[in-house]
Amino acid sequence: MERDPADEVVHEPAPEFAEATNVRRFMREYGIDDYEALIERTTTELEGVDASGVDWFWDEVVDYLGIEFDEPYETVRDDGEGPQFTDWYPGGKLNIAHNVLDRHAATDAERRNTVATIWEGEDGEVREVTYHELRRQSDKVANALEERGVATGDTVGLYMPMVPEVVSILYGCFKVGAIAVPIFSGFGVDAVATRIEDAECSVLFTGDGFLRRGDPIYLKDSADEAIEQAGHVEHTIVYDRLGSETETMRAARTGVGDTTVDTDHEIPWNDDRDEWWGDAVESRDDAYETKSLPSDQESMLLYSSGTTGKPKGIVHTHAGVQLQCAKELHFGFDLKPADRFFWVSDIGWMMGPWTLIGVHTFGGTVFMYEGAPDHPEPDRFWEMIDRHSLTQFGISPTAIRALRKHGDEWLEDHDLSSLRILGSTGEPWDPESWLWFYEHVGNEECPIVNISGGTEICGCFLMPMPDQPLKPCTLGGPGLGMDIDVVDREGNSVTEDHERGFLVARDSCPSMTKSLWSGDERYLEEYWSTFEDMWDHGDWAQKDEDGFWFLHGRADDALNVAGRKVGPAEVEGALIDHEAVNQAAAVGAPDDTTGTAVVSYVILEEGVEESEELREALRERVGEELGKPFRPREVLFVDEFPKTQSGKIIRRAIEATFTGEDLGDLSSIENPEALDAIEAAR
Repeated sequence: MERDPADEVVHEPAPEFAEATNVRRFMREYGIDDYEALIERTTTELEGVDASGVDWFWDEVVDYLGIEFDEPYETVRDDGEGPQFTDWYPGGKLNIAHNVLDRHAATDAERRNTVATIWEGEDGEVREVTYHELRRQSDKVANALEERGVATGDTVGLYMPMVPEVVSILYGCFKVGAIAVPIFSGFGVDAVATRIEDAECSVLFTGDGFLRRGDPIYLKDSADEAIEQAGHVEHTIVYDRLGSETETMRAARTGVGDTTVDTDHEIPWNDDRDEWWGDAVESRDDAYETKSLPSDQESMLLYSSGTTGKPKGIVHTHAGVQLQCAKELHFGFDLKPADRFFWVSDIGWMMGPWTLIGVHTFGGTVFMYEGAPDHPEPDRFWEMIDRHSLTQFGISPTAIRALRKHGDEWLEDHDLSSLRILGSTGEPWDPESWLWFYEHVGNEECPIVNISGGTEICGCFLMPMPDQPLKPCTLGGPGLGMDIDVVDREGNSVTEDHERGFLVARDSCPSMTKSLWSGDERYLEEYWSTFEDMWDHGDWAQKDEDGFWFLHGRADDALNVAGRKVGPAEVEGALIDHEAVNQAAAVGAPDDTTGTAVVSYVILEEGVEESEELREALRERVGEELGKPFRPREVLFVDEFPKTQSGKIIRRAIEATFTGEDLGDLSSIENPEALDAIEAAR
């Protein structure tokens, strides 16, 4: 039988590119011949070095990546209580802020005046911040926090616009030992209140607002309402992004200045709680001695939205995220000293801190962008890559599908040759969009490092190395040091080629959440209750006959039609293959005959007319590609899907809307009005 072109290798790295990668350099140094040997070496414990055995890779990589501990750890890990509660680098002391900032900004440091962040606002404003400037500002944040009673172990909320100051806030929290609680700037009142209440933040950093598609989005209003609901917050520090701190407001607070200036939007103000950034932070001392903290000291509390109930508070440590983020940026994204790294994200999502910590560990430059990907025109990303000579670019598959819809001509006038590596995460690809990204953005030269892991590990279980060949949509294989497998329902490794199973981790890693903020019971139930001593990540995974790994959506989303299972992404891929379809979402609905029936929602290409003939053609296409049982019972046309800001389609909300069930946690939806269209289509 002839193989599908999507099953063929399309990317073969040039030999000179492959040999120059960081991962090849590592392999040469340690005498490792190929990828299979690399994964085995980095996930195998070498017995006999001491009484407990030593995890070779996670010990070796500390010095190899130049991670500095203030006090050495006694052993790599203590897993006496099982993999669920592994204590990594016990006895050691360090601080993320020292590794990502202080050592680069020291008076005699080589990278002191290197640009740490380049920021571009949606309105075109550009700001560059050096390591020296970032260190001074982070020290001011640390002093401001201590003046407000924040100590090691206290929580601090970051409900901030994507401005350069979010970096100094994050690092200032690390410096004092506070637990940073990043909150997505697109969240509404209830979502913000839930996180503040659960984390019990006494200090909240926010802004007056930010720009989105040319219009101001006001954060302070939502922050005030959330605080009223949640309580706990005693100090709100407000960054002036939109120019709200006018002379009028300053005069009203200080009694000095012009009181005649008018503002378009009056920012709510509580004199007993609120302070402008300029007063609270910029006036502080710019010298602070970064605290030395135990390896397992909490560094961040990242929230992962659940299908129902309260979001999960993921607890990360200083040693854990430091090692994981640095390892992935160095090996997976081949970070070099002169690189300029851009991942489309918000500080409130895992990829925000992941990017900052990983890049800044090596004194690199992070590019940050405030606004929408298609404002003022659909070439905004391509124009910024060209103008700023960006070298790595990461984005979600759904966002690429949306940009692809605008046409190839938007790329034609831009030089994207500075790009070395492309990245993606968040959901499965369809081959056509993957190939468009590879051919038109990467010029058939840049590998797409398609990664999957999650907030729970602030990193990746799966990620291809940049020196590997690639098939469309693949995730390559396990990341370095990650003991990952595909198992059946009994927990046995899947051995047959093409057979699908559950993605699991057979061992912990340093950045794996030490528990959930709400306690161990939910933590164990969520991740460790399906299989004995294995982390169940909930993804539907597959290794093909050539050894390439693929994901097919959430395992708990698998559609069981008359005893046969299919992933929603497969149905969606078949629909997107049709020239009339731009985007698709497939969900399951109760059916008296088959138990579950497939229901699909489709966004058509511009200019395509909806018709019963097209509806039937799409049903038949799915039947031809996947089998007649999986033909959608209904094909419904809509203009938009509910999505996160990063572009991920929220399928569970679509399914719940169709079936009339509880919608659960909707805090991550950027455009909740899309659910009205879903309801109307039904």
